[in-house]
Amino acid sequence: MPAHRPLALVTGASSGIGFELAKLAAQDGHDLVVAADTPLEEAVRELEGFGTQVFAAHVDLSTQEGVEHFLSLATDRRVDALFANAGHGLGQAFLDQAFDEIMHVVNTNISGTLYLLHRVGRGMREQGGGRILVTGSIAGYQPGSYQAVYNASKAFVDSFALALRDELKETGVTVSCLMPGVTDTDFFERAGLLDTKMANGKKMDPAIVAKVGYDAMMDGEADVIAGWKNKIEAALANITPGEHLAAQHGKVARPGSANTRH
Repeated sequence: MPAHRPLALVTGASSGIGFELAKLAAQDGHDLVVAADTPLEEAVRELEGFGTQVFAAHVDLSTQEGVEHFLSLATDRRVDALFANAGHGLGQAFLDQAFDEIMHVVNTNISGTLYLLHRVGRGMREQGGGRILVTGSIAGYQPGSYQAVYNASKAFVDSFALALRDELKETGVTVSCLMPGVTDTDFFERAGLLDTKMANGKKMDPAIVAKVGYDAMMDGEADVIAGWKNKIEAALANITPGEHLAAQHGKVARPGSANTRH
């Protein structure tokens, strides 16, 4: 990989927001190292069409081994941007979920993300600069009935990203947090949420969401919520009792809710 071009690392890059972030970085002149736990061949072909070099890792980013394999593709090059975007959802009631699936959500959204940020963040601090965009969610503002583990994991990510930003404020490294709402990706299919009101309502275009996050990162902003409706929802969540928020979430995330009127 030629060292004269900036290098961006993107996780969850096979589709959705991660793929759109990778496209923006490629169009902005970055070489790419991308990773996902789903096939990447089609995404790589499209990204290479922008004249960028792309190295891809089809790995499980919930594990340290998967993260290490991903990072090994960057060899010894300076990392200019990290898009920590990988994440999983999981529908149904907590006690009805398989515990191994619960832990895969926790290990992808939290443990794997923390390990990636620790490894790359140290390198950026040592080199005296770099940009990090963490994909959180407005779900972190809401107790997520029938999606409890996912929402709780995003509350962790939203909080952690801002804390890390503060710790790095004198180092030349910026950390920004993108907080999307409901977005038109394969998230709902993978999470088993296709029979819910949430999955069947209006969704944002992932390209628009990614552009909001990319611009925020480049401008050094702390956090950004994509979409004015999501901004209103997040603001209301700050003044609404948690029990009421959980009940509201349950109405749209409950299995089979897509076929009910209320």
